[in-house]
Amino acid sequence: MKFLLLGPLSIRSNACEVHISAPRQRVVMAALLFNANRVISVDRIAEYVWDGAAPRSAPATVRTYVMRLRQALGEHASARILTRAPGYLLELGEHESDLGQFTAHRRRAAELAERGDLEGSSAELAEALALWREEPLADIPSRTLRDVEGRYLQELRLQTMELRFDAELALLRHAELVPELWRLVRKYPLREALVGKLMLALFRSGRQSEALDLYRRTRALLVEQLGAEPSTDLCEVQRHILSAHDRPRTPPGPRLAAAPAVVATAATAVAWKGPGRPSPAQLPSVPPLPSAHAAPLARLERFLGASAPTAGSVPTAVVTGRGGVGKSVLALHAAHTLRDRSVHGQLYADLGTGSCPLPSRTVLLRFLADLGVPRGEIPREDSERESLYRSLTSGRRMLIVLDNADSTAQIRPLIPGSGGNSLLITSRRRLADLEGAQPLLLPPLDDGGSLELLGSIIGPARAGAEPRAARTVLAVCAGLPLAIRIAGTRLLERPHRSIGDFARRLIRAPRLLDELRTGDLGIRPGLDSDHNGLRRTAPTGPHPAEVFTALGASGARSFSGGEIAELLGCSEAEAEEALDALVEAYLLCPPSAGEYRLDALLKAYAGERAQKSGVPRYEHPLAPTG
Repeated sequence: MKFLLLGPLSIRSNACEVHISAPRQRVVMAALLFNANRVISVDRIAEYVWDGAAPRSAPATVRTYVMRLRQALGEHASARILTRAPGYLLELGEHESDLGQFTAHRRRAAELAERGDLEGSSAELAEALALWREEPLADIPSRTLRDVEGRYLQELRLQTMELRFDAELALLRHAELVPELWRLVRKYPLREALVGKLMLALFRSGRQSEALDLYRRTRALLVEQLGAEPSTDLCEVQRHILSAHDRPRTPPGPRLAAAPAVVATAATAVAWKGPGRPSPAQLPSVPPLPSAHAAPLARLERFLGASAPTAGSVPTAVVTGRGGVGKSVLALHAAHTLRDRSVHGQLYADLGTGSCPLPSRTVLLRFLADLGVPRGEIPREDSERESLYRSLTSGRRMLIVLDNADSTAQIRPLIPGSGGNSLLITSRRRLADLEGAQPLLLPPLDDGGSLELLGSIIGPARAGAEPRAARTVLAVCAGLPLAIRIAGTRLLERPHRSIGDFARRLIRAPRLLDELRTGDLGIRPGLDSDHNGLRRTAPTGPHPAEVFTALGASGARSFSGGEIAELLGCSEAEAEEALDALVEAYLLCPPSAGEYRLDALLKAYAGERAQKSGVPRYEHPLAPTG
């Protein structure tokens, strides 16, 4: 029997396909295969099947899925799925799965490279890569499994390609590599390791001008998309080319000529415990930073760029603010700017704040794999994973970016070891209980910053031609860069429509948030997340969600704590407690002169919540204003 994971999930028995058509059973099968010869708990299987939102009946349902899998696999194969507390174990020989064969080829490649046989090492790596068919897990309906295991496999494949290129370059087969490297660089233009290898191959093939032109174009792309200069390694390749070093034209004798320092050998690149550990580069690209955020960016760079942190501590910055205010964009711009300081790499994870935050143990699994730990050597116990993570990062200079954190409890296991690392967090929560963290509250843009951002999207001339209408659109957007980008995109999609037309559409829309949506961008999901996170903060008095619904039913835009107390029939102190909880959740603007306020977006969302809850409009002295 053969189990195939390096492409769509496929199980073959005597050249016949074993069909597992039920989507969730395919998730269970994939989870067992990724943990072959190791016990995987029922809870972890459930986490994959229901993407972190498992029902109470999950353990019993998982057992049913496993029973049906055994039936589908047949008597001989089903005996491989063993019940082992606290879950199941799939017994599998190394050559019975394409992933096992892939791992075996990589291991033999490393052994051959250690003995100096780069020819054999390259051949083993080529055989490993030949096992890949299509994108893994594309047919598996589990976001969590794709995020953890799928990303691991894609990174593993790219690393294996890079190892083979290193071996081939050391064997002076640079000309043969150029077409394949060009194809990959076009697909991954910001993966600097590939760009560096292509530059080296071009230069050794006598194409120096093309190599330098590739560097110039890559640098321009990095600056344009990420606001960052090329890494030290890529600059080193350019310097080698400019100084006319490393131009071998004929194969060497028995002793291979040394490649530049930027080209790692296959042996060191897979030794996760040694000095050649992987240096992940996981920062995603980001849109341009609003110029109004230049000062907060400088603050982050100064804090995280400090060269002498307190002994035993990890410099930690927390960017907070309401959804859509630009926290992630700011943090990622800072991270890209600090890449040269984090010489051992950058780890990134979107922790998925809201109703389905990503468990820290899932993130640790991925981080450890990204740091080069073989999957079979990653501990099962959370405490052991955390210890290994701290050990692997201790004494290194890495930057860890945790985006959209939900709570301090989610973050603590992901704090790296001390000795040069930095931690950058974004969150809608203030995370005041995260000891030693430097907070940075990012406010909405002011009128000037909002107009400048809109002009950068639709063009200053178009924005300036209708200043009054532009101000109306921006007033609705409440200074949120996300809302402004959506509005700008909507205007770009309709060049035949005036800004005035769009402004009137926003003002008259029965459901304003439906208008502020384009592609996969929208304002409502962030507000839903904030609302779902509301919790009662006092033993008595109204729940903050009840107060928010009442505000929507009232139709008011500004009000005092006393007016809310009268509206809901509670004490003013109880009303203030609930209102403060809404302010903390960024569902209410902070009080000014004793008055709380809902901006246009919050007012529209509160109205939606009231309508959805079936709360009738209040007939009360709390009259709508604005």
